[in-house]
Amino acid sequence: MPSANSINNSLQIKQQYRLLFLSFFALIWVACENNIKNIPALRKKQIGVEIGKDIESYYSVGAKVKAKLTSPYMVRYLTDSPYVEFPKTMHVDFYNDTMRIQTRMDAKYGKYYQYDDRVFLRDSVIVKNSITGDTLKTNELWWDKKKQLLYNDKPSYIFKKDGTQLFAKDGLEAAQDLSSYSFKNVSGPVSVPANGLPK
Repeated sequence: MPSANSINNSLQIKQQYRLLFLSFFALIWVACENNIKNIPALRKKQIGVEIGKDIESYYSVGAKVKAKLTSPYMVRYLTDSPYVEFPKTMHVDFYNDTMRIQTRMDAKYGKYYQYDDRVFLRDSVIVKNSITGDTLKTNELWWDKKKQLLYNDKPSYIFKKDGTQLFAKDGLEAAQDLSSYSFKNVSGPVSVPANGLPK
């Protein structure tokens, strides 16, 4: 027959095993809870980033070069919706069919959305047609590469070579070569030829 001491020792050992098991289970539970909370942070760390300097990129349609983009610095984010930032200025030359630079576009900041094939420009945006001399100035502008279209809903100015100045209070839509444009809420002096209305 077991002694009282051996029974007490046996009970103590069982209690220690139970306590050890509960401690181990609690430790696993806490560890799992912390891992679940850290998942968003882990995902953020896994976003791929590529950095480039002295960028020169060409955009072509049907084997014809349509535009050349240059920038001193580029950051590409490889996310579910990849995009590229140009935080230290960007410049774009648009070419006509004879490969002559027809329009130049400059901004202090640019962001290219790959899936939409659109570029957002911000801060001192200037677009100038090298042939006609027409110049667009604004603080924000979208460039739709496929449609070869510029547009925004911000105050914008058009300065024409003949001295005409137009102000689009609520934005505009224009061909990327500034050959045509339509304004929202236009104001400003408009020159009219002596022989009648402009064509």
